[in-house]
Amino acid sequence: MHVELSDVSKGRRGIALPHMSLGYGNGVARLAVAETEQRPTVLGLIAAGRMTPDTGTVRIDGVSDRGALRRRVALVDAPDVSDPAPNVTVWGIVAEELMFAGHPASPRAVKQWLVAHDAAALSRLPIADVAPAARLRLLMELAVLRPGVEGLVVVSPDRHGGHPQRWWQIAVGFADRGISVLVIAGAASGAVLADIAPRAELGPPDESALPEEDRA
Repeated sequence: MHVELSDVSKGRRGIALPHMSLGYGNGVARLAVAETEQRPTVLGLIAAGRMTPDTGTVRIDGVSDRGALRRRVALVDAPDVSDPAPNVTVWGIVAEELMFAGHPASPRAVKQWLVAHDAAALSRLPIADVAPAARLRLLMELAVLRPGVEGLVVVSPDRHGGHPQRWWQIAVGFADRGISVLVIAGAASGAVLADIAPRAELGPPDESALPEEDRA
C-alpha cells in the first residue's frame, strides 16, 4: 500500500493546512512535521481519507479512492476526532474496539486481550492516566484489529509527553510487522528524531499555487 498526497491544502489561503505533498506506505514508518494546534489533525484527516482537501489530490496505490483509503488506514488518537474520552477506562476502550472490529467483547475476551498485550495492570485506569508510550501502543494495537487495516496515521503523540524516541520505536515496531505508519508530530519532536526517523516528503511542490506573499 502506498498513499500519496500531492499539493494538498485546507482552508482559505491554506490557513488550516498550507500546500504540501507527502507520501507514506509500503510497511515503513514515516514522520511528518506539522506545527500549530490544528494542522496535525487536519493533515491526519486528509492522509487517512477522513477529509477532502481544498486543493490537490490524495491517491492510494495510484488511484483516487477515498473509500478504500478510509477502509485501509486507521486514524489513531487524533485530538477531538479519534482520541478516546479521557475518563474512559482502558477496559472500556478495549471492549468497544473489540466489538467494532467484530471480535468477541465479553469480559473474558477483554481480559484475555489485555493479558496477551501485557496491559492487564492498566485495565481500570482512565486512559488519560496511562503513560504516553503505553497509551500509544494500546491504541495502535486496537486500531490494527479492524478488518482490512493496513496503515495507521498517528496524530500528535508528542502532546502526551514522554521522549519522542519511545513513541517512534513503537511506530517502527508496527512497521516491522508490515503495517504502514505515518506519524504527524511537531517541530521539536522532528528535531529530536532528525537522524533516525525517515521523513515523509513534505513541502509545497508548486509555489505558483501559493499566495504571493507566502512564496519564497
